[in-house]
Amino acid sequence: MIKKIVSYIGEFKRDSILTPIFVAFEAIMETIIPLLMAMIIDNGVGKGNIKYVCIVGAIMIAVSFVSLTCGALSGKYAASASTGFARNLRKAMYYNIQNFSFSNIDKYSTAGLITRLTTDVTNVQNAFQMIIRMFVRAPFMLIFAMAMSFYINAKLALVFLCAIIFLGIILYFIMTRVHPYFMEVFKKYDDLNASVQENLTAIRTVKAYVREEHETSKFYKASEILYKYFIRAEKLIIINAPAMQFAVYTCIILLSWLGAKMIVSGSMTTGELMSLFTYTTNIMMSLMIISMVFVMVVMAKSSAERIVEVLDEKSDLVNPENPIYEVKDGSIKFNNVGFSYNKNMKNLVLENINLKINSGETIGIIGGTGSAKSTLVQLIPRLYDATGGNVEVGGIDVRKYDIETLRNEVSMVLQKNVLFSGTIKENLRWGNKDASDEEIIIACRQAQADEFIEGFSDKYDTFIEQGGTNVSGGQKQRLCIARALLKKPKILIMDDSTSAVDTKTDALIRKAFKETIPDTTKIIIAQRISSVEDADRIIVLNDGKVDGFGTHEELLNSNDIYREVYESQVKGDKDNESK
Repeated sequence: MIKKIVSYIGEFKRDSILTPIFVAFEAIMETIIPLLMAMIIDNGVGKGNIKYVCIVGAIMIAVSFVSLTCGALSGKYAASASTGFARNLRKAMYYNIQNFSFSNIDKYSTAGLITRLTTDVTNVQNAFQMIIRMFVRAPFMLIFAMAMSFYINAKLALVFLCAIIFLGIILYFIMTRVHPYFMEVFKKYDDLNASVQENLTAIRTVKAYVREEHETSKFYKASEILYKYFIRAEKLIIINAPAMQFAVYTCIILLSWLGAKMIVSGSMTTGELMSLFTYTTNIMMSLMIISMVFVMVVMAKSSAERIVEVLDEKSDLVNPENPIYEVKDGSIKFNNVGFSYNKNMKNLVLENINLKINSGETIGIIGGTGSAKSTLVQLIPRLYDATGGNVEVGGIDVRKYDIETLRNEVSMVLQKNVLFSGTIKENLRWGNKDASDEEIIIACRQAQADEFIEGFSDKYDTFIEQGGTNVSGGQKQRLCIARALLKKPKILIMDDSTSAVDTKTDALIRKAFKETIPDTTKIIIAQRISSVEDADRIIVLNDGKVDGFGTHEELLNSNDIYREVYESQVKGDKDNESK
């Protein structure tokens, strides 16, 4: 795991190396200062030698300046290295997420991925900065301060050694017990973020059903659980502070008592005792910093494991060794296709699918809720791979194509329509980033979106709010259809994409498709028979199996499910007209 994480330091290796070098020099300079101070007290002030005081004082100022300069440079390089490291981690995670297949994405919650990209990376960044700076400074300071202490008085320096052993035991106890709590804490962060995300995304529904109190209760519960886990972790971490205070004051008391005796006996000078007190502070502060770093590393370890989990996740949809970069036509063939989301042939969502669709045909798909209509069409652009059998496009197995090439030729209007914040033009150019204004207008006319766009004051430069909240459901659907048409695909899939438009507009869209893109294979999933009855052929799906495949007239005569749906809808329409 560590090797994987460290590899993302990348171009910031130089800064990561320079930081500890400058920190080491800073620590060395700081440990020299108390020794110089002892020399001034014993050889200058004690003997009334002002010249000696001035010379050693000047050296002390120079050493302090060098220490200050090294400290500033170490801070600069540490900031550059840690922020750059975090940037590389986020970039690598985000890039890998973009390559995820639908099945990979299904493993993680949106909130969980956001937490990994934000909180977890920040934890690793902070730990990295503390490691290359504080974790270098503290041991250097500790070692040099101990060396100076033994140089001044080896017997008194043993007091520090005992304190280090005591604090080391306490720190080990904390580290081994707090890590599991932090692992749980970050999982609870995911739950908290999920609660917030779900609430904000569906805020209109929450308000429409007056469920604010319920959502507040959900958030409070997630927040309370997170609080309890943090309390458990903090109860262990806070042991560190009293233990540190105990060690510091014990050292000071023992030094004062034993040092006073040595001064009286003449085996130690006042200046040496003063410098030892300074080294006491240095040693204890170093130990405190080391303990803080260890606590941060424990937190970062939990975060790093979550980050590596995402980085190591490999898409189960990959390009073949020698991919095909051209899709011949829009013909589609399902050869004994079976599909399961968990790759288990015993729990198939689709089973024994055998279909042949000619290029340029208009195919309707009808079926009840849960009949796997969306799943069927998602196999065509390889959003999922078939568990059994194979799907062919243009006479070639879809797994032999370059994925990007295949998806550029298969344009899909998903069941859940998504628009991004930006102008209408910017949203439409998701379909073709190089599309001209004229091409955009033509696509919008085909999708019956031009009329309402022209009604906006800014027309095609109208700003769309995040999620398309400032346009109606039907307008959003038509914009998404226009966006798909701009790709000029060989296959156009509409997954219940006209459910929010009236039957007249739906008919105009289908008429425009027939006249303007006759060579494009069109697959239309719909709940309304009227949306598919003029299709060349219609697929009837039932519980993941093809129950019927033929023209409207053929299915009315031969398929019970289709006939039942048709009669219920026709009867419903007649009842509405009579009212």
